[in-house]
Amino acid sequence: MAAQGMLETAQGRRLAYHRTQGAGPCIVFLGGLKSDMEGTKAVHLEAWARARGQAYLRFDYSGHGESSGRFEDGAIGDWHLDTLAAIDALTEGPLIVVGSSMGGWQALLLARARPQRIAGLITIAAAPDFTEDGYWASFTEDEKQTLEAVGQVERPSDYMDPYVITRRLIEDGRDHLVLRSPLVLPFPVRCLQGTADTAVSAQTALRLLEHADCPDMRLTLVKDADHRFSDGPCLGMIEAAVAELSQR
Repeated sequence: MAAQGMLETAQGRRLAYHRTQGAGPCIVFLGGLKSDMEGTKAVHLEAWARARGQAYLRFDYSGHGESSGRFEDGAIGDWHLDTLAAIDALTEGPLIVVGSSMGGWQALLLARARPQRIAGLITIAAAPDFTEDGYWASFTEDEKQTLEAVGQVERPSDYMDPYVITRRLIEDGRDHLVLRSPLVLPFPVRCLQGTADTAVSAQTALRLLEHADCPDMRLTLVKDADHRFSDGPCLGMIEAAVAELSQR
């Protein structure tokens, strides 16, 4: 049985969600920056979980999709609190967390905050610390001055409309970095990464692999797969990873 609704958080934000009842461990999908829960991977995985009789949750962060708020007002910490609120209110028992792009960063923050809840973690083109290592590191001096003076700059995207990058997004991101301090992941982790990804490089995936303290972590590089990672073979790889970790 599937249910959809709105969850009001302690911060007064309203999060849209779809939840499917079923056996555990519950699969939780964490989407990327400016993505929503109607994306190909999120919807496909829901149908796959329902066919297996497995519990599943997908939701929109604030400022995304059908949830309240403006995207430009949000930051990594806000979306982390949204994730915690959704996990705590809408799931129970062990979780298989699937994080795509920025959702991979959110999955790692969730692992740091609720390690006892996670039975397994799967990242798809994970983008930890991208506000610092991607945006800030690549800003020109003019862009940095504009960010300071105006409070935001725009950057083009290969996959959607230009990103509005705010000063708050950068500054808040620095409070939630995960690659600068110990990152303990005491459960199996599977990382999936396309070699043709122009948004998140394979070097980021290798850096995460080398940095994390994890007893069972594997990285799979898929030749010519792009950042969407949503064609038939890629979706099959996500299914296989979820199935493997669900049997642990």
